[in-house]
Amino acid sequence: MKTWKKAGLTALAGSLVATSAFSGAMTVSGTANLTYTGNTGAQDSVAATAATQLDGARWGINKTISFSGSGEMDNGWTVSVSQSLTDGSSTGLGMTLDMGDMGSLNYEADTGQRGVGKIRDMLPSADEGFDNGMDSNGTNTAGGVSGRVSGGASGFHYSKAMDLIEIGVGWAPKGGSTNGSGGASGAGAGASATSAFVKIDPMDGLEIGFGVGETKAGAAGDNSQTDDHQTMYISYVYGPLTVAYQTSTIDTYTAAQPDDESTNWGVLYAVNDEMSISYHDHVNDDNTVATDEEVTGWGASYTVGSMTFKAHRNVGDNLTNAASKESEHTEVGVTFAF
Repeated sequence: MKTWKKAGLTALAGSLVATSAFSGAMTVSGTANLTYTGNTGAQDSVAATAATQLDGARWGINKTISFSGSGEMDNGWTVSVSQSLTDGSSTGLGMTLDMGDMGSLNYEADTGQRGVGKIRDMLPSADEGFDNGMDSNGTNTAGGVSGRVSGGASGFHYSKAMDLIEIGVGWAPKGGSTNGSGGASGAGAGASATSAFVKIDPMDGLEIGFGVGETKAGAAGDNSQTDDHQTMYISYVYGPLTVAYQTSTIDTYTAAQPDDESTNWGVLYAVNDEMSISYHDHVNDDNTVATDEEVTGWGASYTVGSMTFKAHRNVGDNLTNAASKESEHTEVGVTFAF
C-alpha cells in the first residue's frame, strides 16, 4: 500500500481568498483474483442447443484498484472520498461526510445499496452469497434469484449508531444514474426510492434488524406507482458458530406482477482464524404460480497472509419461479491483496 500526503494550500497573490491550512491523505490498495468457474443450466434443458450449452473457457482473472482519501474540517467533521476500478471500469464512487455524534451522510454514484438495501442479505458467508452465478438458463445473461429488496441505485444514505441501536435512511432520486457534477438524466423517470432500517444488539452475539422502503414501478413519469419492500432478520454468534435467518417481501403496485416472499437462512463455522465454511438456503414464493424458487449453496475460504483461497457452489431450481429454469455455479479461486 502506498500513501501520499497533500500539503495545505495557502493564498496565492492578492486576488485569491486566503484559506486555513488543510491536510489529507490518499491511499491506494488493490486485489487480483484468479478463478476457475463452471456454469450449467441451459444444457440441462431438453431443448438445449449447441448455442446455449456452455463449455468454453473457464479460467478468468480480474483486478481491482481502490483509491480513498480523507481530510478533517475545522469543526472536527471528516470528509472522505473513494473510487474503485475493476478491470479499468469504475465500480464504486462515493463521498462520505462523517459528522461525529450526528452520524454520517454518504452519496454513491454507482450501484451501492442504501437504506433497506444495506441489509438485503445478512447471512454469514465464507465466500460468495447463494445468489452468485445464478441465472435462469446458465448463460449469465438473464434471471437471478427473486425476492431481493432494494433501496435504489445512485443516491444518499444517512446512518447513525447509538449504543445498542443503529439506524439507516436511504434516498435514491428518480432517474438516478452515474452522472458527473452538473449532469442530469432520466426522461420522465418514475418515483424515487426511499427506505430505512433499524438494527438492535440486545445482547452479546445477538443482532436483530428490520427495514422497509419503496421503489419505482409502472410507467415512467408516474410518481404514484411504487413497489413496497420489507425485510427482517436475526443473527446470533456463539463462539465459532454464526447462524442467521431472514425473511423479505415485495408487494408490487401492478396486480399482474407477482408479489414475492422469500425466506433465507445460513450458518457459518470458523474452523480457526484462517479457515471458515458456510451454507445457505433460499426459498422464494411467487403468489402467481405454484412453483417455489429454491437455491442452496456452500462456501469455504482459507487465508494465508495476503493470499486467500476460496470456493463456493450454488445450485438453483425453478429460477424466477419457473419450473424449466435451473442453474448451477461452481467457482474456485485465489485472491491476492496488495
